[in-house]
Amino acid sequence: MDELDRRIINNLQGGFPVCERPFREAAQRLDTTESELITRIRCMLDDGLLTRFGPLYHAENMGGALSLCAMKVPAERFDKVTEQVNSFPEVAHNYQRDHEMNMWFVLATETPEQLDECLREIEKTTGIPVFNLPKKEEFYVGLFFKV
Repeated sequence: MDELDRRIINNLQGGFPVCERPFREAAQRLDTTESELITRIRCMLDDGLLTRFGPLYHAENMGGALSLCAMKVPAERFDKVTEQVNSFPEVAHNYQRDHEMNMWFVLATETPEQLDECLREIEKTTGIPVFNLPKKEEFYVGLFFKV
């Protein structure tokens, strides 16, 4: 990672221009070109330096649903169940925890009804109950990783 990569990461964490040519505008702020910025972001994603680049949507404000889910997965089945759970496109952020409830993931769907359907399908596929833990209250925590 060179200085330009660091500037890209540090400057784009806090917002991205919303306009006709957002990469061009962002590139100007970073003193580089639009094509160089796009290439750098693509390379950082390909190299695993970044795991994701894109907007975060507030699913509930768009009519969808979002929930934290947990499962008690037997250790000997963990890898297989992870594969099964992650095969659902609605699943994101699947983490293993050192706890009785050892699999935690976020489920995001286009409608609240789809969330319930997806939970049932995951249970049917894995044979393991899914604990649905929807948020009661939302708190905003600004998170910034300076590199």
